Amino acid sequence: MPTWDPTHYLQYADQRGRPFFELVDRVAAVDPRSVVDLGCGPGEQTATLTRRWPQAAVHGIDSSPEMIDSARQHAGPRLRFTVGDLRDFDPATIGDEHAAEHGVDVIISNATLQWVDQHRTVLPGLVAALRPGGWLAFQVPGNQNEPSHTLLHRLGQDPRFAAYCGGIDRRVMPPAATYLSDLSALGCAVDAWETTYLHLLAGEDAVFNWVSGTGARPYLQALPDDLRRDFVADYKELLREAYPVHDYGTVLPFRRIFAVAHKPA
Repeated sequence: MPTWDPTHYLQYADQRGRPFFELVDRVAAVDPRSVVDLGCGPGEQTATLTRRWPQAAVHGIDSSPEMIDSARQHAGPRLRFTVGDLRDFDPATIGDEHAAEHGVDVIISNATLQWVDQHRTVLPGLVAALRPGGWLAFQVPGNQNEPSHTLLHRLGQDPRFAAYCGGIDRRVMPPAATYLSDLSALGCAVDAWETTYLHLLAGEDAVFNWVSGTGARPYLQALPDDLRRDFVADYKELLREAYPVHDYGTVLPFRRIFAVAHKPA
């Protein structure tokens, strides 16, 4: 797993946050008592869940200590943040008696599962962690076949960089229909869909600035300083060709895949 820079990640907070709110909006939980955000990042979006569900205890979990350190500025009486791995999530470990005894009412996971090896294998455990009638909602990026990622992967195979980057897994996400099938097989009622956002970015090398905060981090962190400079220079040039600058900015098409599962009561 890469290390994370909350400040860099939040550079595009408004545009990165839109899928989170559209995901949460499709969760029809009424007065849940326990809500968990797996992969909560810097916590700004997690904090909004206390307003969405004013009776709930909300717990944010992220594997990045840097992200949790940033998130804790938002902590309060009903909002806690903890370093943890979603693969090991257990309602009994979050200090919520209701969740420990009955299961979690709502689990949210926004743009996180794509970082987990064989991520579909964790879905049964997440559904099992819900109480009867509970909700699981997640979103993953589906843009791995866009130039931002195909060029990154191709450059990583270059002989200059392959010793450091050649083994990085692209982790192409399946279509929404696959998650619908997986979650339906677990007995859930499922709402699954895909959306392509056209993010309008400002500034020089805007697509690089976006991707270097997320998908490119494993590549950039794998390289020693001297090779990283060459890699960044080449990657920026490729991105400029793939994403031309217009008078109104640079357009970054970004496909995202959503699934909301309702566990039977």
